[in-house]
Amino acid sequence: MSEQDPLWQAFKQTSYQASGHGKRNMQVLKDAFADIDGSLASDGYGTGKVIEDFQEKIAKFLGKETAVFFPSGTMAQQIALRIWCDEKGLKKVAYHPLCHLELHEEDGLKELHHIEPVLLADETRVIELEDVVGLEEEIACLLLELPQREIGGQLPDYETIVSISSYCREKGIKLHLDGARLFEIIPYYQKSAVEICELFDSVYVSFYKGIGGIAGAILAGDKEFTEQSKVWKRRHGGDLISLYPYIVSSDYYFDKRVSKMEQYYEEAKQLAALFNQCHSVKTMPVVPVSNMFHVHFDVGKEELEPILIEIYKETGVGLTSYLRETSESACSYEVSIGDQYEQVPKVRLETVFELLNEKLSTR
Repeated sequence: MSEQDPLWQAFKQTSYQASGHGKRNMQVLKDAFADIDGSLASDGYGTGKVIEDFQEKIAKFLGKETAVFFPSGTMAQQIALRIWCDEKGLKKVAYHPLCHLELHEEDGLKELHHIEPVLLADETRVIELEDVVGLEEEIACLLLELPQREIGGQLPDYETIVSISSYCREKGIKLHLDGARLFEIIPYYQKSAVEICELFDSVYVSFYKGIGGIAGAILAGDKEFTEQSKVWKRRHGGDLISLYPYIVSSDYYFDKRVSKMEQYYEEAKQLAALFNQCHSVKTMPVVPVSNMFHVHFDVGKEELEPILIEIYKETGVGLTSYLRETSESACSYEVSIGDQYEQVPKVRLETVFELLNEKLSTR
């Protein structure tokens, strides 16, 4: 996506945007620090009140004994899997074919830790119990991503997670939660974070996705696990002299938004329903299970972009700044509902979808 792209330009000029929390500019950090006492000491190499209080707060929210703040989830998750592999003396882990570690980390798990991934399930669906039971190779750890982002944020049934957890404990397999969007799935499961996390041996959560902080992650588990993670954090160069800008913004936006996940979830279902009423459009899932979903158009990217630009100019409402080409005659994009959606006047939103349906029906 380029700033010179016509769709991007048209989107940025709209008065209202249906996805996300808004611009990721300096104001995000300024708001987080607005009420912070300037004399408060920063953290230093992983210690100090500002980091320790936040770690304790999130560990309690997740129902885990302890937690460690990391500058990135990529670092946190590779370290979690390394710890479990070392404990068992077996460098094999299992995860979904579209797992973040497989697609977006330049093979960091393999190149840095020499860990071999075993890919579970067809890439079009989530991991089920039978996939785990049917494993033909011994593994040290199974990673579950909830929700599975690359397939629209799909989720397994809660009972499935319970069954997988029980099976893993019976077989001595550690279970790790890629909970980058954990907070966002709590409304769908109607379970607390504690109830979900108690099914896992280790848990990673992000503070820049649905929460909207500037960066940062938490890795949580028992004390022995997190103490080992601190050693690996130092080895990875993650113990910066101070991480307080990330911690303060994570804490501020966690308090501001974690209680709004139910609202975002309901709004995602509303928006998906509007898309699914349009010709040549469908969402994945049809009914979202969190605040995120994917929109698929049976229209080529080059044909759809001018249609969206025209709608943006006429209504002042932007749906997306980009389209991902999936074939010559199809494209898609990802929706993540945040604070901006409720600001869009409902009359304008209705007009957007009336125009979209009309233009796609008559093309």
